Amino acid sequence: MTQLPLRAQLASALGRSAATLSKMTGRGDGSVIGGRVGLLLEPDLLRKLARDRKLALVSATNGKTTTTRLITSALLELGDVATNALGANMPAGHVSALSQNKSAPYGVLEVDEKYLPEVLDTTGAGVVCLMNLSRDQMDRAAEIWLLAQKWRRALSGKPTHVIANCDDPLVTWGASTAAKVTWVSGGQRWKEDSWCCPECGGPLDRKDADWACKECTFHRPEPQWAIDDEVAVDPRGQRWQLDIQLPGLANRSNAVMALAVAEAFGVPVERALPRLRQVTSVAGRYTTVERDGRHARLLLAKNPAGWLEAFDVADPQLPIILSVNANGPDGRDTSWLWDVDYRILRGRPVFVTGERRLDLALRLEVADVPFMLCGSFTEALAMQPPGRVDVIANYTAFQQIRTEFGRAV
Repeated sequence: MTQLPLRAQLASALGRSAATLSKMTGRGDGSVIGGRVGLLLEPDLLRKLARDRKLALVSATNGKTTTTRLITSALLELGDVATNALGANMPAGHVSALSQNKSAPYGVLEVDEKYLPEVLDTTGAGVVCLMNLSRDQMDRAAEIWLLAQKWRRALSGKPTHVIANCDDPLVTWGASTAAKVTWVSGGQRWKEDSWCCPECGGPLDRKDADWACKECTFHRPEPQWAIDDEVAVDPRGQRWQLDIQLPGLANRSNAVMALAVAEAFGVPVERALPRLRQVTSVAGRYTTVERDGRHARLLLAKNPAGWLEAFDVADPQLPIILSVNANGPDGRDTSWLWDVDYRILRGRPVFVTGERRLDLALRLEVADVPFMLCGSFTEALAMQPPGRVDVIANYTAFQQIRTEFGRAV
C-alpha cells in the first residue's frame, strides 16, 4: 500500500492512541473517539486510509453488523481485512477501523444508510452490499424512500459492483442505477414499508417473493443468487447447504449476501462457506450468558422488522425478557411498538423491563399478552427458574445488558 502522507500518519497514530486510552479507562471501545481525533487533525483521513485498498461497504436497516462480520470472515481467505466489527458505522468509525489495521489490503465497512453516499464517494469502494430498507429511529431518520433515492444518485455513474436484495423493492430501486448489479433473492418478511412502487407511486402486486408495479414497468429483477430455506443457490444453479451457526432465516439470508460479495472478490463458495460456519456470535448478538444457573440468550431488535426476525429465532417454549429504551441511538419515539404484532408471545411467560417498559407494557396490554413488569434486567433475570431464557432488547438496552456481563461477544 502507498505510504500515508506525514500529516495523515500523525492523525492516524493519535487517533489510535485516543482509542487505546478510551478502552483502558473504560470510557468505551474506542471505535468512535479514535476516528474523531484523526478526522479533527486530518479531515481527509478516510480518503487517504481507503486509498489502494479493496473495499466492500455494507448498508441496510437490519443485519449490517452480522453481514459485515460474515463477509469479513470470508475475505480472510485472501489476507488481512480491516473492519468496524463493533458497528461504529459512520465516518469516524470507518477511520478508526482502517487506522487500526492500516496495512490490511482489504476492508469491509458497515455503513449507516444515510451516510452511504458520502462514504462511497470518499472511499471509492469497489463493492457495495445493499440488503433492506424499513422504518427505523422514526424521530430522526429520513423517509426511507428518500434514502433509496440518495442511494440511486450515489451509485449512478460509478463503476461500483453492487450486491443487492431484489426481494426488497426499495433496495432494488436504490441499486438499479449502478453500473453492475448482482441480484440476490434474500427474502423480505417485513413488507409493510414497500406496498407502493418507488418509481411511480402505484400499488405493487406482491406474490410470494415476486413483485411488480401495476402501473409502470418496475418489477423484481431475476436473481443470480437465491436462498431456499437452508440452501444457497449460486449463479450456476449449484446448491450449497449453509449449516451456519447463527440462527434464523434472516441470518441465512445474510449468509447468501456474504457469499455473493465474497465471490465478487474472487473467493469461491467452497472456500468462503467454511469460514461463515465458524461465526457463532456478532457483537453480542445470539450470545448466551449465564448467571446463577440461568442461561440467557441475547437477541437484538431495533425496529418492527427486527422484532419480527427476533420472534422467528426465539424459542416459543421458553420464558422471554423484553427490554426497551428510547435513548438517542434507539430513537426517542417509541410509537413503532404499535407496528409490532406481539400476539405471538401469548402463552409464554413474558417479563418487561427497560427505561420505557411502561410504553411496552401498554402495548402488550392492548395485544392481550400477559406480562410481569420488572424494575431492571437483573430483577427480571432473577425471577426466572434455573435454565434457559430468551432476551430481546433494543439497541441501548442490549448494550446495557452486555455491559453487565463484561461485553460478551
